[in-house]
Amino acid sequence: MSVGVVVPCYRQERFLPRTVAAIEAALAGRDWRGALVLAAPVESEGLPPLGGRWQVVRPRAGRPLTPGAARNAGFAACGGTWVLFVDADVEVDAAWVERALAQTGSDPALAGLWGRLEEWFVDGTAVRPGSRDMYRVGDADRDSDYLATLALYRREALERAGGYEPRLSSEEDFELGLRLRAAGFRLRSLAPRAARHWSGPRPSFAEIGRRWRTGLCFGQGQVLRLYLGRAGLAAHLRRQALYFATLALWLAAPAALALGGPRALGAWALAPLALFALMTARKGSAGLALHALLTWTVNAAGMVVGFVRGGPPAPLDGREAAC
Repeated sequence: MSVGVVVPCYRQERFLPRTVAAIEAALAGRDWRGALVLAAPVESEGLPPLGGRWQVVRPRAGRPLTPGAARNAGFAACGGTWVLFVDADVEVDAAWVERALAQTGSDPALAGLWGRLEEWFVDGTAVRPGSRDMYRVGDADRDSDYLATLALYRREALERAGGYEPRLSSEEDFELGLRLRAAGFRLRSLAPRAARHWSGPRPSFAEIGRRWRTGLCFGQGQVLRLYLGRAGLAAHLRRQALYFATLALWLAAPAALALGGPRALGAWALAPLALFALMTARKGSAGLALHALLTWTVNAAGMVVGFVRGGPPAPLDGREAAC
């Protein structure tokens, strides 16, 4: 069995040496080829040394590739009956890769595999652990609705589903999972730990601003617009329920003022204050509570912007990339 590897990189160059070394170690002795997709321009001097199994895919488009477009470009370039998608800040575990590849022939309906991702933060020279289970997939094997950040996909299944949606700035993983399951395929999470995910310190207020500047928080609205009148809209609406609730909370303020004046507005103000107090108690920190509320608010606003604007012009996919 041949394996393709796709590593999309969007300004995560500092973690690439760890990512590349882990992939090469995990696939040693196997038939594999890799595609490093530079979703945004990167100078070659900033890349780690790459062996003969790798090729670098650079965008022709004048704008950065969306996450889905970058993955599609790598998918078109790398070959392989199964394709391992690894974000540029992820360090795969060789034992998990070995077990996942052993599962690939067991079920023709099996389209993809992933597992538990452990979070690690790098702050200067200091390294500290974060969540031991970023996506809360658990420690047991089980079916999954979607795969993200690390995914091993059957090429045939991904081709039948149409690949990643290149018009989304985010939410591309969940949207793909929806289409794969609708086509009758299964997705699975396998124990034990699949990988470590590396990043700067989080939670971070700067990260909220970065997600807005890069458009990552617009995907929630883009996918709702894309699915208007289509099967699957209800699933996306449920997924964004928290952001709809956040919108309702803030939109209630001008409604209260218009209908009941300052007194009604004062009564409304008790709701966000109570929510802030509840989150402070739950997280044990006023700063973390403020971060959570601000994250919800920015993502809710991004959902509206994404819905109104829609996604990048199509096609923004592998055809706009060059090896």
